Amino acid sequence: MSSERPINRRFDEDMHLNLVAPGPSRYATRTDKPVRYFTVVDKEGGAALGYVWANDEDDAAAWVPRAAAGGRALAEGGHWHARLQEAKGRGIPPSQALAEMLSNPEGNRGRALPGALADAPDAAAVKALAQEA
Repeated sequence: MSSERPINRRFDEDMHLNLVAPGPSRYATRTDKPVRYFTVVDKEGGAALGYVWANDEDDAAAWVPRAAAGGRALAEGGHWHARLQEAKGRGIPPSQALAEMLSNPEGNRGRALPGALADAPDAAAVKALAQEA
């Protein structure tokens, strides 16, 4: 009697994958071109939680959590990411999405800081700003 166990037939069968529709539309999350961004601050105390940036030329926009804000910034990111995704789904340019967010600044735990719209040389500069202590 052999001590080898038989190989299950399922492991010899070809696997069939079905192509599904792509997920929701999303802005690109990288650009090396100039961006506009605003600061999102905590509703309790006003500490900076992160930044939302956008660039129309590369159809790019993203939320960048501020490292010093910890988990609160990460949790807040879901709200701003969802707003960007919803704007992209409507087909509007990233700069218009930023303008809409500033006109309706409320987030979950944070809000867009009034008058905080600024320019940066690229998305990496905003990410570097988010890493500052």
